[in-house]
Amino acid sequence: MRVGQIGFAAPAALLARYGLSLERVESGTPIPGSFWGDDEAGIIGTTVYARDDTPVHSLLHEAGHLIVLPPERRAFVHTDATDSIDEEDATCYLQIVLADEFPGVGRDRLMLDMDAWGYTYRLGSTRAWFEQDAANALRWLIERGLLGRDGRPIFG
Repeated sequence: MRVGQIGFAAPAALLARYGLSLERVESGTPIPGSFWGDDEAGIIGTTVYARDDTPVHSLLHEAGHLIVLPPERRAFVHTDATDSIDEEDATCYLQIVLADEFPGVGRDRLMLDMDAWGYTYRLGSTRAWFEQDAANALRWLIERGLLGRDGRPIFG
């Protein structure tokens, strides 16, 4: 699923709840701050960059990287947010949860798209990781006040 299919309004509103902004990049233009290039979302400071053809999972993943960082670290981010395994796991978990905030997306669709893109987990699928092997990521997010004990997002 691509951002153009759901529009920019819901993603922009979600990011704003965390003090982040979403900038729409013109079609055919390179995406600033994109780690993977092509149509993948980019991050610079507190801004997530995306085009209509950017996968929703990519937008949520890059936004998740900024969300899990303390605000004082966000300003220094350019393209690559972290090399922390804990932060990467938390980002993957959070992007799945946040997919429920977008009408027509939801976690089930997002996990399928993550698998199709090539996310890899030792249990073989994003769903298996999320449901059976991500307790550390959930705990990390709860301890930092990003998710409630019910696993639902707490907005900044």
